[in-house]
Amino acid sequence: MWRNVLALRQISQRTISTASRRQIENRVPEHQKLFQEDNGLPVHLKGGAKDALLYRTTMVLTMFGTVYCMYQLVVSSMPKKQK
Repeated sequence: MWRNVLALRQISQRTISTASRRQIENRVPEHQKLFQEDNGLPVHLKGGAKDALLYRTTMVLTMFGTVYCMYQLVVSSMPKKQK
């Protein structure tokens, strides 16, 4: 039991101490230039193809959900036929 706790403690100390030594490149100015340039695109599409794919997928799912909801409302509003 104690051996597992000590091993976990040692692993956690090792990962925390090595993480602070790595330098992470600051890319905020690059992203600011990208999102502030005036190219006629809305801000939610300026990220490139991945953003466009995510936007279109969201719109398709939203439209499908809306149509399905309307269909279910129509079906539930109709009285069931008695046999």
